[in-house]
Amino acid sequence: MYDQLTPGDIRKMEEEIEHRKLVVRQQALADVKEARAQGDLSENFEYYAAKKFKNQNESRIRYLERMIRTAKVISEESAEDEVGINNTVTVEFQEDGLVETYRIVTTVRGNSLENLISNESPLGKALLGKKEGELVHVQVNQSIGYDVRIVKIENTGDDGKDKIRSF
Repeated sequence: MYDQLTPGDIRKMEEEIEHRKLVVRQQALADVKEARAQGDLSENFEYYAAKKFKNQNESRIRYLERMIRTAKVISEESAEDEVGINNTVTVEFQEDGLVETYRIVTTVRGNSLENLISNESPLGKALLGKKEGELVHVQVNQSIGYDVRIVKIENTGDDGKDKIRSF
């Protein structure tokens, strides 16, 4: 597993790991113990549900620890007038004049429904390092591409509200 993560991403992952180990794990163990005490395990749905939740929590902890261990740490810093990680960018699509605002984030925080686009997506890659007013060509694949003009760049920084996606 290999992902580009910012120091802020790693901090959020470490916080989630700590919460899962100290709070969620204890609750899951208590739920398993309580369900086991109810008797016959062969027909005890609560026991199986509690075990499944406990195992999912442990799996998530291992996943996050592996992500941190194998990640390439990238900088959140960018020039004041250039598009970088955690910047909010307003672009105008040249084909139809539609204006959209996106925030450039790492892949683990990307969420297109909230206009959080990955730095590894075609649009994210094309915008990184560009300046306000530039016309940028976004190549989606070998035969499809489009042009956008950067209207505005805001240095929003890492506000800590974006969540690390679960897989």
